[in-house]
Amino acid sequence: MPGTGLWRTKSVEQSISDTDEPDTKLRRNLSAWDLTVFGVAVMIGAGIFTLTAHTAGDVSGPSVALAFVLAGTACALAALCYAEFASTVPVAGSAYTFSYATFGEFLAWIIGWDLILEFAVAAAAVGKGWSVYLETVLRYMFGEDVTTTVQIGGVSADWGAMLLIVVLATILTLGTKLSSRFSLVITAIKVLIILFVIVLGITYISPDNYTPFIPPAAEGAAADGGVEQSLLSALVGSAGSTYGAFGLLAGASLVFFAFIGFDIVATTAEETRNPQRNVPRGILGSLAIVTVLYVATSLVVAGMVPYQQLSSDAEPEGRKTLATAFAVHDVDWAANVISIGALAGLTTVVMVLMLGLQRVLFAMSRDALLPRPLAKTGKHGTPVRMNILVGVAVAIGATFFEVGRLEEMVNVGTLFAFILVSAGVIVLRKKRPDLPRGFRVPMVPLLPILAIVACGWLMLNLTVLTWLRFIGWMVLGVVIYFAYSRRHSLLGKRENGATESPLPVDGADPTKTPDNP
Repeated sequence: MPGTGLWRTKSVEQSISDTDEPDTKLRRNLSAWDLTVFGVAVMIGAGIFTLTAHTAGDVSGPSVALAFVLAGTACALAALCYAEFASTVPVAGSAYTFSYATFGEFLAWIIGWDLILEFAVAAAAVGKGWSVYLETVLRYMFGEDVTTTVQIGGVSADWGAMLLIVVLATILTLGTKLSSRFSLVITAIKVLIILFVIVLGITYISPDNYTPFIPPAAEGAAADGGVEQSLLSALVGSAGSTYGAFGLLAGASLVFFAFIGFDIVATTAEETRNPQRNVPRGILGSLAIVTVLYVATSLVVAGMVPYQQLSSDAEPEGRKTLATAFAVHDVDWAANVISIGALAGLTTVVMVLMLGLQRVLFAMSRDALLPRPLAKTGKHGTPVRMNILVGVAVAIGATFFEVGRLEEMVNVGTLFAFILVSAGVIVLRKKRPDLPRGFRVPMVPLLPILAIVACGWLMLNLTVLTWLRFIGWMVLGVVIYFAYSRRHSLLGKRENGATESPLPVDGADPTKTPDNP
C-alpha cells in the first residue's frame, strides 16, 4: 500500500498512466542511437577538455588515468541500476521519478531539488567555459582585442554564454529529435578531434613523465587544508588531499564531473521508442565509449609533459587545459584545433544538460510539486513554458554570475542521486517483483550495494566546503517543500479523495475529462 504524508509513493502504474495526459504528453521519437548520441554528447566536453590536465597538475599527478578508471567504475555500477529503473519506469524525471515510486514523495522532492542543482549549475558553468573558448577562437581569427564580455552599468555580462543558451533553448523547444540530430553532427566533430589529440599526443610521450605514477603527498603550502581539503582527509586527520593516495581519490571524485550525463539519458525515457530495450543500450553504450576515450586521453596528456608543468602554479599561472600539453611542445596549431573542438564539444554538453533540467522540472510540475501550468506541452511535443523558464534561468546564471569552483557541488548532488537510485533497485525488487523489467541488474543486491559504497566513497573525497554548500541547498529545498509542494501535491489530493482526472494545465473545467465531456 502507498504510504501517507511525507512517505506516500506514486505507483509505477500511475506514473506511466500520467504520461498519456493530452496536455502534458511528450512525443516518443528517440531510438537507442539517439540516446547514445545524447550520452556521448554531454559526457565528452568539459571533463576531457579542461579537467584532465587540471586534475593531473593540481590533484593526482600521472595517476589521473587511474582516477578516471575509479570514477568510471562507480558510474558503471550506478548505470546498471539506472538502466533497470528506466526500463521499468519509462517516465521523464529520472532519479526523481524512480524515488517517488520507491522512497516516497519527500525523498523524491529532495532528489528532484538535488537534480535541479546538478543540471542548472553544470549548464551555467559549462556555458561560461564555452564562452572562454569562443573568445580564444575569435581572437585567433580577428585579433587580441576581441572579448566575449561587456560592461553594463558596472556589471560584467558574458554575451557569448547568453548567445549560446538562447540558441540551444530554441533548438530544444523545436523538439528532441531535432536536438538529437544537432548533437550527432557536433558530437562527431569532437570525437574526431579527441582521436586526433590521442594519435598526435602519442608521438610526444616520454615514459619518464609517468614516474612517480602516484606522486608523494604535498606538504606545507602546497597542501590544501581546512574546508578546501577532502572530507575524508579531514576525518582521518591527513594534512591535505594534493597528490598521494588522498590526491588520487580526490582526483577520482573531481573527474567524476566528466561522467555526468549518462543519467540524463534516463530523463528521456518517456520520449523513447521501446524504452525497455533502448534506454539501457543508450546508457551503457555511451558510458563505455567515453570511459575508453577519457582513459586514453589522460594517459597521453600525463605522458606528454611532467605533471608539475600542468599545475595551476606553473608558469604561466592559471588553470591548465588539454591545449596546454601541446603548447608546451610548441605545437600551437594543435592547441588551436583543440580549442575549436572544445567549442563544439561544450555546445552539446550545455544543450543536453538543459534538456535534463527541463525534463526533471517537467516531471515535478506534472506532479504539482511545482506549478502545473509549467508542464503544458506545445505542438512540437515539448514543454514550451518550461523550456523558456530554464533558458532564462541558465542564461542569467551564465551571463552575470561567476560559476567557477562549482564542479564539486554538481558532483556531490549527482553522487547522492546515484546512491538513491541504486538503493531503489533493491527496494523495488522487494516491493514489486511482479513488474516487467526490460533490463535486470545482475547479482542483486550485491552490485547495487557496491554502487552505493563506491558513490559514497567518492562523496567522502569531496571538499568540506562542497559539503557545506550542498547542505545549505538541501535546507532551502526542504523549506520550499513544506511551504508549497506538500500542499499542492497531486498525489496528496488524490489521497484525500479527489478521484477525478488530474487538472488540465490550461485551466479548463476540472469536472470535464476525456471520459466525461
